[in-house]
Amino acid sequence: MASFGEEWAQLKRDATMRLASAPQGDVGTADVKVSQTAWAAAGRAVGELAGDVKKALSSLDQGQQGLATGGGVDSAAAQSDVYQSWKTYLDRVAGRCAKLQGGLERAGNDLFLTDKGIKGIFDELGKQYEDTPGVGGQGR
Repeated sequence: MASFGEEWAQLKRDATMRLASAPQGDVGTADVKVSQTAWAAAGRAVGELAGDVKKALSSLDQGQQGLATGGGVDSAAAQSDVYQSWKTYLDRVAGRCAKLQGGLERAGNDLFLTDKGIKGIFDELGKQYEDTPGVGGQGR
């Protein structure tokens, strides 16, 4: 009798072989579906989100124009800290979206990658874009 780990490994090998031998595009057998277009659509949606974030960042930049942070006005200095914090955050979100879009599109294009290879793409993304603590505006 095989152990659970051995049986699981065999099931994954079998699934990988079925996926690797499946034709490209939106086809598959009753139990294995291959949809490259679904991955591409997900990538496009994330790309559109990145565009929306960049528009928000542009509006944030425009709203910041003309704000004087000197002269000892605490509220202006605090507002500037909050602005910088949001600018940094939105820049990182846009970057994260761009990387995620690439990963989703690559997963769709490279359907021959193993589960481990695809998981690695997204694990790397998670490491690079860990959330950061809020900055600025505290105590002012």
